[in-house]
Amino acid sequence: MSKGIIVKCPMCKTSVKRCNEYFPFCSPRCQTTDLGNWASDTYSIPDRSDAQPYDDDEGQPVIH
Repeated sequence: MSKGIIVKCPMCKTSVKRCNEYFPFCSPRCQTTDLGNWASDTYSIPDRSDAQPYDDDEGQPVIH
């Protein structure tokens, strides 16, 4: 991969090069803010316990 890739910091939307040591963040402040959001449950991964399992062969829902 090229080190010249530029993305937007997920916190402040500043342009960030891939070679930045805090990538994908622009600074330690944005990195710490993001970590704090995860630690305080501001962010969460959706609960998929209600998702139906799928049969690997045909991709159809498994009926029990």
